Order: sequence, then C-alpha cells, then structure tokens
Amino acid sequence: MPLSSMTGFARAQGAQGSWRWHWEVRSVNARGLDVRVRVPEGFESLEQPARVLANDRFARGGITASLTLDADPARGAIRVNKDALLQVLAALKDLEGLVQAEPARLDGILALRGVIDTQPPLLSEAELAARDAAVLTTLAAAFDELTTARKEEGARLEAILRHHTDRMTDLVAQSEQLAATQPEQLRARLKAAVDDLLKLRTGVGEDRLAQEVALLLVKADVREEIDRLKSHLAQARGLFASTGAQGRRLDFLAQELNREANTLCSKSSDKELTRIGLDLKAVIDQLREQVQNVE
Repeated sequence: MPLSSMTGFARAQGAQGSWRWHWEVRSVNARGLDVRVRVPEGFESLEQPARVLANDRFARGGITASLTLDADPARGAIRVNKDALLQVLAALKDLEGLVQAEPARLDGILALRGVIDTQPPLLSEAELAARDAAVLTTLAAAFDELTTARKEEGARLEAILRHHTDRMTDLVAQSEQLAATQPEQLRARLKAAVDDLLKLRTGVGEDRLAQEVALLLVKADVREEIDRLKSHLAQARGLFASTGAQGRRLDFLAQELNREANTLCSKSSDKELTRIGLDLKAVIDQLREQVQNVE
C-alpha cells in the first residue's frame, strides 16, 4: 500500500503504577505537516518529544494528539489548607450578629474554594522520567496505529485514482482516434470554403489561401496535447507504485492534465472531440479532488 491518506484516527492507552492514561490522535488534510499536542497540566515537557515522534512518521497532514489521564494519584491526595480555613472561620465570627443565618456546616466550609487542596504525588526525577517515557511509548503506539489507518485509507484512495486514470486513458485513446481524422475533415471543409470564395472572385490568390489553410491545420493539430496527456497518465501510474508522500506530485500532474485538456478543447474543430475533451476535464476534476486527501 504505497499511497497513504492524510485522514485517520487512532487511540492507545497505557499505565504505570497508579497512573492511567490514553492518547487520541487524529489526522486531517493539510498543505504540510502541522502537529498539535494537548496535554494536562504537569505534562508540558512531553509536547516537543511528541512532535518529534510525529515528524518521524508523517510527511503531511494536520495531526492532533490529545492526552487524557484516566487515573491520577493526585486525585486521592488531599489536604486541608489551614490558613484558608482559619480565614473563613474568622470571617464567619465577624459576621455573627450582622447576618441572620443558620450556623455554617463543616461540609459547606470544606466545599469553599481554596480550603481543600489536592497534593500532586512527589516523584523523583527517575520516577518522573520513567512515567514520561511510558506515556511517550503509548503515543508512539497510537501514531503507529494512525499510520496503519492512513495506509488503509490510502489503499481505498488508490483504487479510486486508478479508476479515474483508466477512464482518462480510454478518453485519450478516443481523442487520438478522432484527432487522426481531424486534419482531413478540416481540409475538406476549408476546400469547400475556398471554392466558394474563388467562385465569388474575391481577388484572394490560391497561394494566399493555401497558406491560411496550412496555418489553420497547424493550429488545430492536437497530437502534442494527446502525447503529453499520455505521458502525464503514465507518470501518475508510476507514482501509485512509489513509496513516500506522493500527494503534491499527483496534485501537480492533475493540474498539468487539466491544462492539456483545456488546450485540446480550445483547438478542437470537431464536436465529438470537444465532447471527449469536456468529459476528460470532468474526470480530471474528480481525480484532483481525491488527490487532495493523499499524503
């Protein structure tokens, strides 16, 4: 599966001691590689290593990696902020006699912001490094799963692109057959027009008319456009079988295919050839739309 899509999703979870976490990674289309890392407070040091892991695996796409703590030892470690509690009790005493109210309950006092603090676990440098390494290992697993998802989507994209390429190849072959008969048809039409002009004695010499006929034939010759279309389609098939990020090259080829199809339509003097050219442009548009998803 050489082609890879830029869209995908993956999830991976990990644990160490009483810590539990999971990563969710998403990928969408982007002109280049744009990596965004979202981590809880205290895990900011993981942002740069996470970007390095993404850069090692992806060439294009908008990558978002989000870390969520499923179990945090800090959630169960609490302490009473005695300074804050004493300030609250002093305020309540000052308000006695000024405010008619029921006496404050302990649970209500403890619910006040700042009275209860959560204490993060005290980790040594070695423990902190081990935890962060485990979290990054989980992220690497999520990125690997995302890589697989993008390749699977890339395989589906490749099937669509090959179908469009086969359709364009058929249309180019039809246009080549018509283009072979176009000069003779054009000569016949121009000869009839020349005969009419000579009958009218317009004073235009036959040599001059022959030059004009030759010029029109050159302008109507679409063989070069057809040859370039065939060459571009061959290059596209080569990219399908190549490894690495091919999205930009395929997008460039789609632009070149469209350029040649436009010229083919503008130079055509045959209704059927023009119709084929328009059908070709429609398929090229479909190809280019799908190419935007390729890494």
